[in-house]
Amino acid sequence: MPVKILIVDDHSVVRQGLRMFLSLDPDLEVVGEASNGQEAIEMVEKLNPDVVLMDLLMPVMDGITATQIIRRDFSQSEVVALTSVLEDASVVNAVRAGAIGYLLKDTQADELCRAIKAAAAGQVQLSPRAAERLMREIRAPESPEKLTERETEVLRLLASGMANKEIALEMHISETTVKTHVSNILMKLGVPSRTQAALYAVRIGLVSQ
Repeated sequence: MPVKILIVDDHSVVRQGLRMFLSLDPDLEVVGEASNGQEAIEMVEKLNPDVVLMDLLMPVMDGITATQIIRRDFSQSEVVALTSVLEDASVVNAVRAGAIGYLLKDTQADELCRAIKAAAAGQVQLSPRAAERLMREIRAPESPEKLTERETEVLRLLASGMANKEIALEMHISETTVKTHVSNILMKLGVPSRTQAALYAVRIGLVSQ
């Protein structure tokens, strides 16, 4: 099954360009487009995409607000911020809202295709410059609940860039069990996304950057 993508950008020429080169990859399928955050939420409800490519600066509703709502109400859809903006506040707010990735619009086409597939599999996708800013800005959660040994191992593998399926194979458990562990980890750490959990793992030295 190809990865289903919703493109969200207020510039039609950007949406057309993205649609054109993403359609060249047989593993990807663009199922819809939206021109602002409000439309994006309506389209996610209707189309159930695997990945939402989200611009941040848009009229009606911005991408960060839309990301927050999508991740809260339609958690099966991962959000990758795709933007020309690399400001600390934008990066941090997008990740806090639940985006699994943050890529810049100058990302190469093949790199973007790889990142979309990885995001659909649950892997954190950050441009190196965005990751650098996040490490500087995001603080470790205050007094997080203690993770079990199993959860700590899942967090370590997640932060190493593994997808749920790979973690399941590595730990000899089902993918459903991995998802349950990830949910518990996010709840205990008090963070909304895998991305922030991964950054926390780097912060406490569970994995190297």
